[in-house]
Amino acid sequence: MKIDLHCHTNYSNDALSSPHDVIKEALSKGLNGIAITDHDTTSGWDEAMKAARELNALLILGEEIKSSKGDILGLFIKEEIRMKGCEPAKIINEIHKQGGIAIIPHPFHFPKHFKSVSDYLNIIDGIEVSNARRLLNFFDKKALNIAKKNNLIMTAGSDCHINKSCGYAYVECEAKNLSEFKEKLLRKEIKIHGEKSPYIYTLVPAISKIKNYF
Repeated sequence: MKIDLHCHTNYSNDALSSPHDVIKEALSKGLNGIAITDHDTTSGWDEAMKAARELNALLILGEEIKSSKGDILGLFIKEEIRMKGCEPAKIINEIHKQGGIAIIPHPFHFPKHFKSVSDYLNIIDGIEVSNARRLLNFFDKKALNIAKKNNLIMTAGSDCHINKSCGYAYVECEAKNLSEFKEKLLRKEIKIHGEKSPYIYTLVPAISKIKNYF
C-alpha cells in the first residue's frame, strides 16, 4: 500500500486542484491513495471522500494546523481542529484525543520551519523526513536524523498544491486496509519513498494566493 501523506487541494487558500484531480494523479503514479491535509480546514473532506469512492482510492482524513511554532499535521482525525495559532501542545493533545497521529512536517525547511521542535519530541508521533516540494535535501536529512535518534515515526509526502505534483513522496507498507496501514505506521513498519518534484511546482502557492486575492 502506497499513500502520499501530505496533500493540499483547492480548499487550501494556496492550492489549485480539486480533491478529485489530486487523488486521480496519485493513482496515475501507482499510489493507492492520499491523505488530505488542507491548511486549517476540513471543508474538502466531503468532496474528497466522494472522489475516493468514485476512483476506488484510499483516503486518510487530515488537516495541517498552523500553531504558534509552526505547522502540525493531524492524520486520521475525525473532525476539524479549529486551533490556528495555538500552542503546539494543545493542538497535539487534540489530535491524540481524536485518535489521530501528530506529525511535524518540513520541520527545518525555511521559511516555514518549526521553531524549537526539540521541545515537543516527547509528545509528537513523528516527523516528515521527505517533503517533495521543499528543494533542499539537507533539511530532509536533518529531519531523518532527529526521527531516528528519538525513535519517531518517519513520514513522506508531496506537499502538493497542484495535482501534477502529487505522489513524488509517499509511505509504503504491507496492509490490507487503512486500519492496518495506521497500525503499521504507529509500529514504524513502513518504507519511505521520495524524490523532489519539479521546481516549477514550488511557485504554485504564490500563484494561487494571487489568484484568490483577485
